[in-house]
Order: sequence, then C-alpha cells, then structure tokens
Amino acid sequence: MDIKLFSTIFIAVFIAELGDKTQLATFLFAADKQASRWLVFAAAATALIFATAIGVLAGSVVADKVDEKLLSYVAGAGFILIGAYTIYRA
Repeated sequence: MDIKLFSTIFIAVFIAELGDKTQLATFLFAADKQASRWLVFAAAATALIFATAIGVLAGSVVADKVDEKLLSYVAGAGFILIGAYTIYRA
C-alpha cells in the first residue's frame, strides 16, 4: 500500500468533511436522545462508504474517457468557482 497516497487522500477528505452538511446532519441525529449513538455512527459511516464508492466508480469511468490533466484543470476551476461564489454570497 502506498502510505503517502493514502495519507494525502485521507487528509484531503477528512478536512473537506469537517463542518460540512453531512457532519452537521450526523451531529443533529446524534443529539436526539432517542437515537442510539452507535446506530447513528453505523448509519452515517455506511452512507459515507456508499457515497464514496459512487465517487470512485464515477471517477474510474470518467478517467478512462478524459485525460487526467484535463480533469485536474476542470476540478481546480470548479473549486475556484465554488470559492468565488461562496465569497460573493457572504
């Protein structure tokens, strides 16, 4: 296993997920006194696994049809546009 690549992906996804809508929704479910925290954890973790699987599958399909460098440019431009829009709306 490539530990450097694993660490890079882990850190990027971990930071991206902190404070996002998914974490806030999980927070609210866990705050419900009637909900088991283990059930909330298991359901949220399973949902994230399936969402990640969709991303990996979609990325694999797209990568077979589109140049990796172009994907990097499109992804970078997308993040810049989202950031600009967020700043504009603030």
